[in-house]
Amino acid sequence: MFKKKALKVEPLGDQAALVTLPDEATVKRFAAAVRESQMPWLVDLVPAYVSVAVHFDLAVADYASVAAALAELRPLSQPPAGKLHVIPCCYERGPDLERVAQHTKLTTKEVIRLHGETTYTVYAIGFCPGFPYLGYLPPALCGVPRLDQPRLRVEPGSVGLTGRQTGIYPLPRPGGWNLIGQTPLELVHVEDGYFPLRAGDQVRFTRIDEEEFQRRLGKRVDE
Repeated sequence: MFKKKALKVEPLGDQAALVTLPDEATVKRFAAAVRESQMPWLVDLVPAYVSVAVHFDLAVADYASVAAALAELRPLSQPPAGKLHVIPCCYERGPDLERVAQHTKLTTKEVIRLHGETTYTVYAIGFCPGFPYLGYLPPALCGVPRLDQPRLRVEPGSVGLTGRQTGIYPLPRPGGWNLIGQTPLELVHVEDGYFPLRAGDQVRFTRIDEEEFQRRLGKRVDE
């Protein structure tokens, strides 16, 4: 089982438990263990960086029994590998690319190269439907602060970064991350239930030009 000091379980409303764990790797192993257990009360799992929300069916089990079962779970030694998504990105559409270069004391070409050669993990989905929090940036790109004045509208597909993270705005929203590019792909379609990126998946960005951007505009990740 997980070490008791490394696992904290507390109520999250009346039909969910919030499990806090010491690090991202343990979260992946724990979430995989919960899924594999096929508990009859399990409704949904929502992993984040160091926590997992476990939603349960109150008609099948109460919080006390769910918490006890979670505390007794044995971890998987190696969780299943998440799906790898290769996301095209037109960096020429990044209005803050120069700002990031100046802050990191790199050239824009170096920023693009470092951002594109890293494989990121989807650690959480949040902020708006389908927004993937991707980590971690290479050290040379870390530490860029958010914009002093957030934009009132960020266009869908915009690729941004701040701190140690990068992410993709799947829907038009206000936002204060530094925008370094844009993908032409549709990453979310709420009405269709289309959410191709999930916590635990991996993402790599590949550079495209404006012509390729226009050719692939509106296509989905798996097309």
